[in-house]
Amino acid sequence: MARRPEPMSLERVRELVGEPSEAAVGKVRDHVDHHVHRFIAHSPFVCLATAHADGTADCSPRGDYPGFVKVLDERTLAIPDRVGNNRLDTFENLATDPRIGLVFLVPGHHETLRVNGTAYPTEDPDVLARLEAEGKTPKVAIVVRVREVYLHCGRAVLRSRIWDPESFALAELVPTLGEVIADRLGNPAVSADAIDADLARTAYKTLY
Repeated sequence: MARRPEPMSLERVRELVGEPSEAAVGKVRDHVDHHVHRFIAHSPFVCLATAHADGTADCSPRGDYPGFVKVLDERTLAIPDRVGNNRLDTFENLATDPRIGLVFLVPGHHETLRVNGTAYPTEDPDVLARLEAEGKTPKVAIVVRVREVYLHCGRAVLRSRIWDPESFALAELVPTLGEVIADRLGNPAVSADAIDADLARTAYKTLY
């Protein structure tokens, strides 16, 4: 674009969009009821949004077998920290700002589940034992203290067609991690195919 779009005030956005319905406002709860528990118990994927005290924001995906996030009680969740890249972005953020936002997905389901609250890391052995998978217990878990929770309507999922098998062809149009790494290395001796093959042979087989 020739110029950067101008920002809008919240008041102007509200003027354009309108007021939320009574149902949209009233659906928020401050605890995990049996409906929310059932949703979390069948979700294999959640995104964690956190922010550093300096204002830097981050959103991190987490996934495992359905129900990998455990409900410890009606106001407490536990999320395992599985094998990854060890960047610790989420943990660095929580060390300075404990606020967290979660979005749970269930394959084939239109609605998503949103949870907001505060969080902190733990190595409590009882908690970690409940998060065991494939015979491996995580070294660390994230404990989430629930402040608000609610189901989000499925318009975004429906518009995206994310669960439509015809959409899966889009995966062929985006770069692989190997292509990105090879391009940034700028070394003709290192090919994208070799990097992708190495990831498939090592990193992507080390999930726990």
